[in-house]
Amino acid sequence: MTTELILYQPAGRPWGMPNLSPFCSKLETYLRIAEVPHEVRPADFRKAPKGKIPYVSLDGTLVGDSQLVINELERRAGDRALDHGLSPRDAAIGHAVRRMIEEGTYFIGLYGRWSTDEGWAQTAPVLKQAIPSPKGLVARIARRINRKKLHAQGTGRHTHEEIQGLGIADYDALSTLLGDQPFFLGDRPRVVDCTAYAFLEGTLRFPCATPLQAHAGGKANLVRFRDRIRDRWFPDLDKAAAPD
Repeated sequence: MTTELILYQPAGRPWGMPNLSPFCSKLETYLRIAEVPHEVRPADFRKAPKGKIPYVSLDGTLVGDSQLVINELERRAGDRALDHGLSPRDAAIGHAVRRMIEEGTYFIGLYGRWSTDEGWAQTAPVLKQAIPSPKGLVARIARRINRKKLHAQGTGRHTHEEIQGLGIADYDALSTLLGDQPFFLGDRPRVVDCTAYAFLEGTLRFPCATPLQAHAGGKANLVRFRDRIRDRWFPDLDKAAAPD
């Protein structure tokens, strides 16, 4: 059965990354590694089935949430699925690592981009270009919403140093788990690698120096992992990152 898939996400490759959103980067990484034929179009938040990005049109039906999309594609792929053949233990490790990144490390990145003035100075122009509005109104509203989200979730209640420390501990854990393997669960990419790549790329290429960025960049195995996926599945990113 041929799957017709359209990926909806903000246009552009800011800072030479797949996308401004790590969840969009994650899903596009999965589609490329899993060799799922797809078309990419600009997102319309008014049509997003869960009110967020990314979302897809899958055989004509809109589906929201990057992981729910991946779960369905994995189910359809059968023995061609990225996670096919994983032991129950490795599947559990992949699940736990992915959830740590998406439900923990994510908020560290959110803080760096949206809450700090230095990070916002880099994020705002990209957001205004991706979602234009009079006087950058949408960007300002989005920043206010995300700062409230950070406070409600708890990360925004910590000091800058404490937040950096939490992120550093996450990348220490990822570096230890990866070890000298090419991918997190062995010699071939799995679903967890799509998440790990997307968030690591977002940390390393964000143009705002932080202790977290320096620490992650000092983990040679994580950098090699990032480069391995980027070089093989995103060769177009280097062109996107080049100055005009």
